[in-house]
Amino acid sequence: MKKWELTKQFDSSHGTVRFEVVGQGPPLVLVHGTPWSSFNWRHIVPALSEWYTVYYYDLLGYGQSEKKEDQNVSLGIQNEILTELLQYWESDSPIIIGHDFGGTTALRTHLLNKVHFKKMILMDPVAVGPWGSSFFSHVNKHEEAFRGVPSFIHKSIVSTYIQGALYSKMSDETKEGITQYWLGEHGQPAFYRQIAQANQTYTDEVENLYNEISIPTLILWGEKDEWVPIEKGYALREKISESKFKSIPDAGHLIQEEAPAIVLGHIIKFLNET
Repeated sequence: MKKWELTKQFDSSHGTVRFEVVGQGPPLVLVHGTPWSSFNWRHIVPALSEWYTVYYYDLLGYGQSEKKEDQNVSLGIQNEILTELLQYWESDSPIIIGHDFGGTTALRTHLLNKVHFKKMILMDPVAVGPWGSSFFSHVNKHEEAFRGVPSFIHKSIVSTYIQGALYSKMSDETKEGITQYWLGEHGQPAFYRQIAQANQTYTDEVENLYNEISIPTLILWGEKDEWVPIEKGYALREKISESKFKSIPDAGHLIQEEAPAIVLGHIIKFLNET
């Protein structure tokens, strides 16, 4: 597997994030979710960079970005970091594509930080309550115990957990690319830290504001998503009047991994529409 590396960094007011910029054209920003990283955009970036300047980064506490003890990596600060990044990049009214918590971050950045996006694409976002699994609740109550499990047990937990995001069997390359960032002295506690800090209050803050969104918005959703069922997507579509909705067949929560060609087709079509 070719090494996935982010060569640039930005010292935000909350911590250091790693990022990359490729391509030429209008600005387009990719924001991943949990427990993913920019690695999961690898099938999407090459095509988009043919027509756009593509900015992608690892959320604070994820991937190659900074991970440290007592760090706030919640949704409550990710929109603040994205706002700072956009200012640093001098990116005015970019297109934004957010998956999972990345979609939530895009929504919070637009609605709370008043950042204007030319167009917005939301992929299986965590946006409509209630949400959260029994695993999230268990980690929240017993984070310290989870952080202390033997490394081989932890690796098995992560591998089993992420497989549930796909409808089909996850390839070894994909599994390795995802789990690598959640192993070791810093990765293992970071995995449970970001789960323990997941809180529905951060979507409750903005859910009643979705009807204020007037920018063109495309919602993409895996028909077989068991993490955030497609019914949540239909509900989100009703809340954002300017949105279009497309379902992705035979795909779960991680649609950019399972159906990158179909996802890209919908993205390019939407971006080319006037």
